[in-house]
Amino acid sequence: MSGSVNGADAPTPPDASEQAAASQTPPQHSNWNLPNVLTAVRIVMVPFFVWALWAGGPWGEDSTAARWIAFVLFAAAMYTDKLDGDIARARGIVTDFGKIADPIADKLLTGAALVVFSLLGELWWWVTVLFLVREWGITLLRLVVIRYGVMPASKGGKLKTVLQTAGIGFLSMPLFEVLGFWWAYVGWFFLGAALVVTVVTGVDYVRQAVLLRREALASGRVTR
Repeated sequence: MSGSVNGADAPTPPDASEQAAASQTPPQHSNWNLPNVLTAVRIVMVPFFVWALWAGGPWGEDSTAARWIAFVLFAAAMYTDKLDGDIARARGIVTDFGKIADPIADKLLTGAALVVFSLLGELWWWVTVLFLVREWGITLLRLVVIRYGVMPASKGGKLKTVLQTAGIGFLSMPLFEVLGFWWAYVGWFFLGAALVVTVVTGVDYVRQAVLLRREALASGRVTR
């Protein structure tokens, strides 16, 4: 009987390398978590923000109440963006859904704001088109290369988001009649800086996608 315990029938203990690999494997989290819920809430807020901004009308009209509502909704939505990121990092809750959905929520919100500004005559259409082509082009690129790996937001992309947020926030507030036309120039300045960062980071994302695909093919994780 002792031979059956210590012989071939006994379970083989994992070696040190297997134990180390298991300890380094990141835990899998459910997509139903607080950061992802906040991201979904931000997406739901987009049509309400668009309605308030459009209802406010262009500068110079009696749009104070609606424009303030739009600004508050925009500020609240962007705060949830920061909050869900802080919670995800603090609790170690990182999911592929969050990596994809979070930037999509940001692009829906900022893209909608830029389109409405252009419809109201407060922002040049060519600026809005450049933003949208880059933003949704990179989002599509992320989805195309997801079989090779997930491209998280870069530091440059986060800077672009900060600049866009500042620009949209300034243009949303109905302070044109109170503080004068310089208020619009402040918003346009931030959006101009965001546009430069947008183009530069867009080129970098394309470079990352090419490298990600090349590395995945070289390692044999995926095939052509």
